[in-house]
Amino acid sequence: MTVGRFVTGLLVGLLFCVSHADTFAQTAGSLVIAGNGPEHTTIEVLARAFEKANPRAYVDILWEENSKPLQLVTTGQAQIAVTGIEDPALAVTQIGWDGIGILVHLSNFTKEVTKQQVADIFSGKIKEWSELGGPETKILLIDRPRNQNVRDTFETQLGITGKIAESAKVLDGDEVVVKTVVGTLPPLSAVAYISLSTGLSAVSNGVAVRLLPMDKVEPEVPTVKDGRYSLRRPLLLLSKKEPNALVEAFSAFALSPPGQTIIGDMYVPMPKK
Repeated sequence: MTVGRFVTGLLVGLLFCVSHADTFAQTAGSLVIAGNGPEHTTIEVLARAFEKANPRAYVDILWEENSKPLQLVTTGQAQIAVTGIEDPALAVTQIGWDGIGILVHLSNFTKEVTKQQVADIFSGKIKEWSELGGPETKILLIDRPRNQNVRDTFETQLGITGKIAESAKVLDGDEVVVKTVVGTLPPLSAVAYISLSTGLSAVSNGVAVRLLPMDKVEPEVPTVKDGRYSLRRPLLLLSKKEPNALVEAFSAFALSPPGQTIIGDMYVPMPKK
């Protein structure tokens, strides 16, 4: 080997090492992710996979139903907030979609609803199922806590922010919502809004519930993905706008094929570019 080739090879090797050293430096450190919605399991799996791919990175999950993820990011207690609504003061990365299903008991024979009817149901304008072609039964509303991103998106998309009837029963987790719809007496009276992934799972497992078609569109993964089912919320990662290599690395991982596969287990992944 000539001296010139040896020197060239050495320089290439050094550049390779420096490049990879920079990559590992960027993915080293601790990251705190905060949330309060139904995405907990998915984010947990995503975080552990990210750690495995980046051995010098550590991810802590702060997930409480009554927490305020955006405030935690603003105050520096977390670097990423998982939510469904953008904040102009924060940077945003969308990593997937989730439909919001309208859940009723299996025995409720209401065939379908429109988006406007859903707004009228939860704002208290429609009070009986018979007004929608269903049973002559008073509608029992099941709402979600005010701080949860599912409720924020639901209200915003329907134009009923702050207008959900005060008579609604407020419940936290999706699993609790499903059990309540099943156990309410009379069973066909209750209606709730829920993460579509949880609703579809309950239906496929034979739980006595169903999801109402809206505007003649079935609530399914393909219709959420292409937007035909319009009651959907984005899965967003919000962070401070200042550059943060670890935040950027996690966001990139969430959008990578392995990350999107994890997200696709429960939610609708982003369309391939």
